[in-house]
Amino acid sequence: MDESRLARIRSGGRGLVALVLGVCLWAAPAPGQVYVFTDSQGVVHFTDAPRHAGYRLHYRSLERARVSPRLRSRAWDGLIARVAKSYAVPPGLLKAMIHTESGFDPRAISPKGAQGLMQLMPGTAQAMGIEDPFDPWQNIDGGTRYIRYLIERYEGDTSLALAAYNAGEKAVRRFRGMPPYRETRRYVQKVTRLATRYDADFR
Repeated sequence: MDESRLARIRSGGRGLVALVLGVCLWAAPAPGQVYVFTDSQGVVHFTDAPRHAGYRLHYRSLERARVSPRLRSRAWDGLIARVAKSYAVPPGLLKAMIHTESGFDPRAISPKGAQGLMQLMPGTAQAMGIEDPFDPWQNIDGGTRYIRYLIERYEGDTSLALAAYNAGEKAVRRFRGMPPYRETRRYVQKVTRLATRYDADFR
């Protein structure tokens, strides 16, 4: 990945959305819950340890909860919408990727070692500056920055961007377009189909 582009996507959008982690001073929230607060400057802060009553519950931990697939699929909508807006990526596309990559499971690990909601490989997570790939906010933020970079690299061709996300940029370069891998072609088709369906969740 080009170093100048990497530096740009690693730092992009940090001024718009701030991740705040700290010791809880006023309450004892349940493990895995995340709260959100928008300050007077319009900066959005996410935290698992709210410092004052201005924070509101953003999503509850679903790691051990027995919930329906429908509820689990809607659990990340607020976070997806905020991150998508920050990086100008369609939220329906992000949700479709999360559905396909991890089934909305923030603790998912693939046989190849991809981790979290957007199934980031360790090298990609490191390149995106992610400290904890199993943290939903960091994972979605890093995955979104990476797909944004790929969309720009392939001049707005979302299919090629998705192919590179799945099979790697080297594969797209090697075949000068869509790789002939059955898995990659099915991945692109499924995400594209789901993105159209999930667009309705953000209208």
